[in-house]
Amino acid sequence: MNFLALIIGLAVERLLTQLFHLREFRWLDFIFNAVYARAAELKKELAIVVAVLLAALLVLPVAAAEIALADRLAYIPSFLFAVVVLLFCLGPRDLHEEVQEYRAAIAAGDEAAIAAVATELLEQTPPQEEAIPVVEHAVYAQANNRIFAVVFWFIVLGAAGAWLFRVVDLMRRAAIRRCGAVAMDDAPLYVHAVLLVHSVLAWLPARLLAAGYTLAGNYDEAMQAWRSYRPAATQVIPRDADLLLGAVGHGAAAKREPGNVSERARIALDLVTRTLWMIWCPALALFTLYDWIS
Repeated sequence: MNFLALIIGLAVERLLTQLFHLREFRWLDFIFNAVYARAAELKKELAIVVAVLLAALLVLPVAAAEIALADRLAYIPSFLFAVVVLLFCLGPRDLHEEVQEYRAAIAAGDEAAIAAVATELLEQTPPQEEAIPVVEHAVYAQANNRIFAVVFWFIVLGAAGAWLFRVVDLMRRAAIRRCGAVAMDDAPLYVHAVLLVHSVLAWLPARLLAAGYTLAGNYDEAMQAWRSYRPAATQVIPRDADLLLGAVGHGAAAKREPGNVSERARIALDLVTRTLWMIWCPALALFTLYDWIS
């Protein structure tokens, strides 16, 4: 049932672009900022507990609704609920649309639009020395944060799982916005705590997505990139899953043009699409069929 809800949710998502702004859940920033302001002086262990409790409290209503709808009216209410929750958990912005905006801004020479879209994808202000910010690696990473990790936890834990990852990702984004350009060593401990909780949930989906990149792209180059991957110690906010996906995706994209930033972003988006629809959706279908038969 979850797989059917997943396919419908992914298919319908492309038709509901007018609702994309609702997936940003900016009204939750008030809650996050209030908690972060009070957690600024907490030790890291206690900050982790606060982050986990905050995520649990926000997930509880969705989990309760999912349990209440289970086994009712031939599973139709729970199925529709799962589809709706999944639609609002993907994102918060549409990756395909954002990459197209980025490429259109490059074609038009609109520096302000290029910087704005690049900031969204990179989740930080682009380096000033880059006339056109390179977002290829960010596309590979955002595919996990916006799509694949949501799908993974949806398959594992249902609607509550998808909402759990989206809540933690929204917490991460809010923490990074409050942190700004502060180096990791100087970041408040609650930022470390939120990033750790997010890393735990993103770790396995990221590795599965990286494996998908190797199968959907240049296997040899992708595996070489995976083996030689080392986290950059100087990152402003190091995010292991994001850096790994960027490295493996870049290796898997065999037909990349070093000097053409726009084309590299398109190739990255194509690889993400192939990985989702040609590798992991068929794999999930086989697992679901096996579960039904068994």
